[in-house]
Amino acid sequence: MLTPQDLDEFTEYMRSGELEKDFKDGCEHDRFYLLELLEKLMDMGDLANEVATKVIFKGKLDALMPPKGEKTR
Repeated sequence: MLTPQDLDEFTEYMRSGELEKDFKDGCEHDRFYLLELLEKLMDMGDLANEVATKVIFKGKLDALMPPKGEKTR
């Protein structure tokens, strides 16, 4: 499993410009690898948002929404 430290290190790798440098200087295989990492990371972000919403609201998100047909202000 990933640790917060793993994520911090990857964040720094992206912020520092090293990922861009590695992409520019890398062979075709390395570039595809980096693109795959970024794509998976973006997919994970979407999933993390969905899961966090479920965990935080514990299925009670509907309670925050007005009943169907009722107008909001």
